[in-house]
Amino acid sequence: MMTTPLITIPNSMQAFVLKAYGGPELTSLGQVPVPVPNARQLLIRVRAAGLNPVDFKIRKGDLRIVQRYQLPAVLGNELAGEVVACGGQVHRFHIGDRVFARVAKERMGAFAQFAIVEEDHAAQLPASLDFAAAAAIPLAGLTALQALRDELRVEKGQCIFISGGAGGVGSFAIQIAKHLGAQVATTASPRGEALVRQLGADIVVDYTKEKPMSVLSEFDGAFDLLGGDTLEQAFAIVRPGATVVTVAGIPEPLTASKDLGRGFGLQALFWFASFLLRRHARKHGVHYRYLFMHPSGADLAELARLVDAGVIKVIVDSVYPFENIIDAMAKLESGHAKGKIVVTMPEISSTQK
Repeated sequence: MMTTPLITIPNSMQAFVLKAYGGPELTSLGQVPVPVPNARQLLIRVRAAGLNPVDFKIRKGDLRIVQRYQLPAVLGNELAGEVVACGGQVHRFHIGDRVFARVAKERMGAFAQFAIVEEDHAAQLPASLDFAAAAAIPLAGLTALQALRDELRVEKGQCIFISGGAGGVGSFAIQIAKHLGAQVATTASPRGEALVRQLGADIVVDYTKEKPMSVLSEFDGAFDLLGGDTLEQAFAIVRPGATVVTVAGIPEPLTASKDLGRGFGLQALFWFASFLLRRHARKHGVHYRYLFMHPSGADLAELARLVDAGVIKVIVDSVYPFENIIDAMAKLESGHAKGKIVVTMPEISSTQK
């Protein structure tokens, strides 16, 4: 049984819909039914939603082997907004609460006026932030926190290499690594150097002029956000026995079992796909790990605490109105954003009510 909603919930809503896998022309704004929460879910009136590379990777169909969606589907993976209805078994939240969340991977749906969120995936909005800034946190913030705290187990006094520090995940990762007590080296262009130094980077390698492996060595761990040559250089940058965690390389068997809860079939596929990378890592005596972050309301609450304490600053590159989300996605896909791109949702029109 659902509690009495905060507002009159319309039957339909505006949403950014993926009709088929492929190019940007296969997405469009349209009207879709408002979803109905089950007993353990929240219905959120979305006020803002963050954009992430995973959004256009899903659109292209790059992640079909991991998650195949029933199309058409509403895109979007993170949001901030207000709880307007709760399932009957929801206990941690109430109607009217301001929350932010990473939506369930198997459903998406953040690029819409209303979205469903599992109770365990949400947290109270940081008191010091508005909806737009809070919507920039969940996916990138959780990825950085789980990579550094849980996979690399960063400790005080360690030296950590983070590639692509001026991007969405990188801007959180630098600050979290510094909070955990590490010395941080990162890569950036001349245009991004001031930002990453402001975030706390101790060493900045201008990737337009030199390779990280030519100036860095014996690091205690690396968090790769770029893949390709930069990932392979990370194996030479860290000391023997250290770990390189990536979100831009090729998934390995542990990704299938630990992050995705999948069985032998996907594990075997990832074993073959990642063989050359893992062999390269072994030559350097280091461990290779590909991370798929997991939604966590508890981790989001920790990030909110760090934001309100002034430990983490949220870097927002730009904010677009929802009707211009195609332009926002184009900028995201260009790779030129410093920090996060966010869209803000329109008010509910009288014709929807």
